[in-house]
Amino acid sequence: MKKRHSFIGQILIGAFCVIGLSGDRLDAAQNNNPILHIGIEQRFGENPQDKLVIEATSGDQLRLNFVANDGTTRQNLNTNKIEVALARAPLTQPVLDEKLVLSHHRSYENAAASAYRWQAQGIETEIVQPRRWQVWAKRSTYDTRLLRHLLLYNLHAQGHTVASVNGKILRDRPMLSWVVGNYRYNRNTLDISTGKGLIKVNNKLFAGTLRLQQNVHNSYTLVNHVPLETYLRGVVPHEIGYGAPYEAVKAQAVLARTYVLASRHRFVVDGYHLCADTQCQVYRGLEGTSNTADNAIAATRGQVLIYDGRVVDALYSSTTGGVTADYNDLWDGQDRPYLESVIDSVNNAGNLSKFNLSQEQDFRTFLAQRETVFNEKGWHTFRWEKESNLSEIKTTLQKFLRQAGDTQTRFNTIKDLQVIDRAASGRVLKVGVQTDKGTIVLEKDEIMDALYAPNSTLFYVDPVFDPNFKTAEGEKVVKGYKFTGGGLGHGVGMSQTGSYHLGDLGWSYDRILNFYYTNVQLQPLRPEYLADVDLKLLEFNPTQGLTTLNPDLAKPIPELANHAQEQLSLLEPSPASVSPRD
Repeated sequence: MKKRHSFIGQILIGAFCVIGLSGDRLDAAQNNNPILHIGIEQRFGENPQDKLVIEATSGDQLRLNFVANDGTTRQNLNTNKIEVALARAPLTQPVLDEKLVLSHHRSYENAAASAYRWQAQGIETEIVQPRRWQVWAKRSTYDTRLLRHLLLYNLHAQGHTVASVNGKILRDRPMLSWVVGNYRYNRNTLDISTGKGLIKVNNKLFAGTLRLQQNVHNSYTLVNHVPLETYLRGVVPHEIGYGAPYEAVKAQAVLARTYVLASRHRFVVDGYHLCADTQCQVYRGLEGTSNTADNAIAATRGQVLIYDGRVVDALYSSTTGGVTADYNDLWDGQDRPYLESVIDSVNNAGNLSKFNLSQEQDFRTFLAQRETVFNEKGWHTFRWEKESNLSEIKTTLQKFLRQAGDTQTRFNTIKDLQVIDRAASGRVLKVGVQTDKGTIVLEKDEIMDALYAPNSTLFYVDPVFDPNFKTAEGEKVVKGYKFTGGGLGHGVGMSQTGSYHLGDLGWSYDRILNFYYTNVQLQPLRPEYLADVDLKLLEFNPTQGLTTLNPDLAKPIPELANHAQEQLSLLEPSPASVSPRD
């Protein structure tokens, strides 16, 4: 039996495995067209006024399926339309909804790398997305207040002050509520299908079936169960745009297909695969489909990018600014060999490659090159300039620190802002913000959250001086900073705007893909390409990792247990008045 009280122990591989949700396995009957589970409304019910209007198309009916009042048998109803709202069901006694949050992140990629580091310390984890991504201590392991607070005490003793226990007392719980005929139904889950396989949600059309189900955030998720190839109809035109050359659209179809299959583990804690916004891929059901995209999806049906026997992490972005980024230029974790930096040019790549973009002067010279030599020429996001005054930088940075769980860093004024380290792709790896209380170091993709001005991490920064003021010594006074850069988004993988140019040049979609991804293979989808998540992809560089937990402090020795119990006794409500719930 597993020892739940051990904080330094065996790493549990299962935390990162893709849990087999029904319908997500490939088999011959599905013709390599698995059912995906997409969260199209992720936190329904956070606002008490939330409503969903769900209706069948003309000549069809909704089929509602849910658990009957006896709690065991299933009940079925047919109707044309329902309006789902939230009801509140009082609990027989209050419960404590408490989680131990280990870290906060802008992206899933960094959350995954952080989770792996915590697991390497023997702390079981799970990855969630309340708003920003978070890593939690696994609720089923740390399932008592004493265990959670003892672990928190140990972590704080090690200097991991960002870790915190977040909890609230629940005196009622939300329930789905809808009316059919003259009867109101209140339930925890609801499955919805139709005869034609088409359902409208708030006047937007979706294919497949729907399920409203509970999530870990004390709200509900509306999940669309949809076949892979149909799902792509709601992704490809919205990601690549309606004016893209046909071969570029085909390249996007392959990437969207590969990406979703490689990312089905992201929301496993909530019981579905992927979200429907820019944190995953934009998915809008059957709204705004196009003949061009439909033809591209059909022409590439089942085709995915493979590296080392499995589907790749098929990242792509809007605009690279003339050079794509390595995976590790943006995120922690083991590098993806197929996501290497390339000069985004076919006209002058040889001359452009002479620049050492990790060096500040070379980088600035590179950004000043003629736009016409790059694949992204003519796009307004290819180059940009933005200014932020000191007040804006202070406000944005303080907000970022709060969202990142940093309650220790306090400052009043900003004295300087500089790029500390730059990658070979020119991406900023570290920015130092000197304040009256010390220097705050921002890293990789978190820079775009902490500093409002940059559209990407491909930039340099210069002080902006106030022409109306000088110091007593006659020196210029800094009033803000100007960011000069290129690109929009993370810049890893294919540039969508660059693919337009390559398509216009007559490049085939497989050639476009091979330009942006190194040593990948375009292959028909096979079940073995969808092995469970490879933990090696989440491994971290030891020099960037957390300090090893001290085994002596990690042991639940009586002194620590007593201290934790004393701390718990100060919390309200007292343990005797609530029942822990995870």
